[in-house]
Amino acid sequence: GVGVPLMIALAEWMGIRKNDEHYRLLARRWARGFVVTVAVGVVTGTAIGLQLNLLWPNFMQLAGQTISLPLFMEVFAFFFEAIFLGIYLYTWDRFKSKFRHFLLVIPVVIGASFSAFFITTVNAFMNAPQGFEMVNGVITDINPIAAMFNPATPTKTAHVIITCYLTSAFVLGMIGAVKMLKGDRHVYHKKALRLTMTAAFIFSIGTVIIGDFSGKYLAEYQPEKLAAAEWHFETEENAPLVVGGLLSENGEVNYALEIPYALSILAHGDPTAEVTGLDQFAEEDTAPLFVHYLFDSMVIIGMYLAFVSFLYLAFSWKKKNWMHHKLLLWGIVAGGPLSVLAIEFGWVFAEIGRQPWILYEIMRTPEGATTSEHVDTMLYMFIGLYALLGISSSIVLRKMFKDNPVAQELEQRGIEERRDQS
Repeated sequence: GVGVPLMIALAEWMGIRKNDEHYRLLARRWARGFVVTVAVGVVTGTAIGLQLNLLWPNFMQLAGQTISLPLFMEVFAFFFEAIFLGIYLYTWDRFKSKFRHFLLVIPVVIGASFSAFFITTVNAFMNAPQGFEMVNGVITDINPIAAMFNPATPTKTAHVIITCYLTSAFVLGMIGAVKMLKGDRHVYHKKALRLTMTAAFIFSIGTVIIGDFSGKYLAEYQPEKLAAAEWHFETEENAPLVVGGLLSENGEVNYALEIPYALSILAHGDPTAEVTGLDQFAEEDTAPLFVHYLFDSMVIIGMYLAFVSFLYLAFSWKKKNWMHHKLLLWGIVAGGPLSVLAIEFGWVFAEIGRQPWILYEIMRTPEGATTSEHVDTMLYMFIGLYALLGISSSIVLRKMFKDNPVAQELEQRGIEERRDQS
């Protein structure tokens, strides 16, 4: 839901700039699907609030006093987005100037992105808590602005938002690729692929740049997290980057790909720099070592997405029809679920990599958790809720677009329908 409004805005802008109704229809259809995800977001957002208070009461009692501002701002941003989304949807074809209608999607983009920004600052606070003083176990001198704009906020929020943009581009591109693999080579789907893959490549470059800044943040503020992610056991200069591998019982790394100097460059921008290893920390203060695989998976998928989108653009630039070859289309299709998986890997790494802390160096995870005996009941309830939402939203989306296919809507709106077999 964070990146789709931006893709809608880009599609409508392209339609206006090129006077191309195919792009405007893309924006119209994507917006309809987006409404369903917003409706689901209302329920899941409420559920998350319940989960925080029911499952992590001690954490919320401590942190809630300090970091409540962005939680309220996130709700405001969400309603700001939802209100303008409704206006945007119900004013199609009601303005003589198409540009005026386009202006209505801008608040939707802003609301979605700021909603992600505000809620991510809460997670950033968990990694770099500040804006308060602890006196005899009591919070005093609370500064909510300082708490929200902590050292982790710039890299954390930027990384989350840009990867959401990237994921949205690939998921929407996947739809066009699936249609083309099924034999529907309409120019509508080709334009959808061109737009989404161009955006995906730009966002993938942004992800790489911000990922580099994130590595340097970890090296300075959470070196034990970086060391666990990279299986960097001993503090040393000229540190290599470990990719993959298996960890033996005596702590040796086997079958891994080592890239010389790369970890020193990632951590400090200097191939000869010293990188702090796990030997500088007590074992009980470091994360489980399986986070290495989460980190590697996230990075490898990101590289795959960048490669696929680059390949598509390279073939487009060369005016070759290879960009619509089945292998590349299947690569784009795979990129849809993989991009979602990369976000999940990233969030699991962010949370597990911070262990044993729920509030870094202030509150350990067991201290923040509930002592209720009914956690299993709540688990089943939330699983049931998310399963119901997933199934119902899938049914609604499928029916919405199956009952009104692209070809039918193109004909209804008088848009020239052109097909080719390239």
